[in-house]
Amino acid sequence: MMPVIGLLTILFFSACAVPETADIEVFCDNYRTHVETLAADDMEGRAPATRGGEKAKQYIKGEFQRIGLKPALGDTYFQAVPLVEITGYNFSDLVVTDGETELAYSYLDDMVVGTTRLQDHAALENSELVYVGYGVVAPEYGWNDYEGVDVEGKTVVVLINDPGFILEDEDVFSGRAMTYYGRWTYKFEEAARQGAAGALIIHQTEPASYGWDVVRNSWSGTQYGIGEDTGDPRLEAEGWVQKEVARELFEAIGMDLEEALASAVDPGFQALPMGLYANVTFDNEFQYSECHNVIGYIEGSQYPDETIVYMAHWDHLGMVETEDGVDIYNGAVDNATGVGAIISIAERFMTHDEQPERSIVFMAVTAEESGLLGSKFYGENPVFPPATTVGGINIDALNVYGPTWDVSVVGYGNSEMEEYIHRYARNQGRYVVPEPTPEAGYFYRSDHISLARQGIPMIYAQAGKDYIGQDEAYAEMVSKDMASRYHAPTDVIHDMWIWDGLHQDMWMFYHIGRDLANSRDWPNWNEGNEFRQLRDKTADQRN
Repeated sequence: MMPVIGLLTILFFSACAVPETADIEVFCDNYRTHVETLAADDMEGRAPATRGGEKAKQYIKGEFQRIGLKPALGDTYFQAVPLVEITGYNFSDLVVTDGETELAYSYLDDMVVGTTRLQDHAALENSELVYVGYGVVAPEYGWNDYEGVDVEGKTVVVLINDPGFILEDEDVFSGRAMTYYGRWTYKFEEAARQGAAGALIIHQTEPASYGWDVVRNSWSGTQYGIGEDTGDPRLEAEGWVQKEVARELFEAIGMDLEEALASAVDPGFQALPMGLYANVTFDNEFQYSECHNVIGYIEGSQYPDETIVYMAHWDHLGMVETEDGVDIYNGAVDNATGVGAIISIAERFMTHDEQPERSIVFMAVTAEESGLLGSKFYGENPVFPPATTVGGINIDALNVYGPTWDVSVVGYGNSEMEEYIHRYARNQGRYVVPEPTPEAGYFYRSDHISLARQGIPMIYAQAGKDYIGQDEAYAEMVSKDMASRYHAPTDVIHDMWIWDGLHQDMWMFYHIGRDLANSRDWPNWNEGNEFRQLRDKTADQRN
């Protein structure tokens, strides 16, 4: 449910008489040059650890130097991120047995499986299956699906999303809006923390927000990871099974799948050892490389140890050979627009403002398209301590179709940082709306989540669909155009780009950061948010 204040804001601006055009001042004269340079063919799609990726990060470094940002790592702007490409092969069937009867499921059609362990061979051998419902341990929600069960060395069978999605009850987790506990990444992380050897997620299209083809395509072929042992537990095998596979497994133990699914939303749910045993084997090849996050900062005049973060990912999908030659995935919107924005915001701070009281960090991270790996590495190896990082703004794929009256907040209702969005949206004559599909979990699919997982409140906001001077047909046409170009070679600068909207959003992000940098505010996650406890634990370190 939308908070009353947010609803009143929307009604207020809907009722006001507003002009049909917006006079938007250019935010930075160099912005277009940054975007055109990063999205040019000679950047070759900016894939990590490639010639094009090297050119991109050198360009960003050069701009940071020109502007006068301090290097964040002593005498360098580069934080080395060890990457590994993991290619699985020789996949066996997933064979499940009760000791007498065997059920066999084929790779890709029935199941997918892999591992992030850096080992040549992976195997589950007679690993007992345990159904753990949603596989969630969430003290703030009073929920523990692992209570009273030992899964050490076993394989858990787990559901995607969280109980709030099914119950549609705002008092259970976040209702239809997905929490981090609903993400597939969390399912595997928690299973590993519990000592499990493997984890299999039951695929359901609606709770996952994507079909089996997405799972199949995303999990086949080369996967990417951090190419060093971080000390965190990792599963021997992690993957997904089709819903009909799960149905057959539950039927094998005399239980209806729908009954099993319904039981998982009960707060008194107890994990169920299934009396079935999983077997699967596969091999891995590894290719190691090193890439870099590019990080510079402005030192604060009064509180230099307190930091505000602007972040954007510089990488994209590189080049792909085709029958007709080579397709270049230029990534103009995703995310030359965002990188150009953080460079431009840094330049405005350096050339138009007095030195901010707090430090401001500008971070261009790598390997977002490979699983948020650059930001993940930074989150686990922070240059600036999370305890004294006030908050941050993630800029990923800005609006190129013209200025809007609305600002869409991804993860609406999560943190006190939204007060700043409301404030500066109002200053622009705009109104704030929640993202349209919070159940899809988009808040957990961009780089800011890596900092949120360290307790740092983060903003991820984008222009909405209420285009100034345009009608609903224009908004529908824009949605189709965006969808057709997303992660495609057609994500280039084209005739539909209206640069005013880009400048409109940069002004808003800039003012939010400037206000935070010159205040004594310490925004927090809202009560009940899954990251609130992490933030609260760091409060003493700031005193």
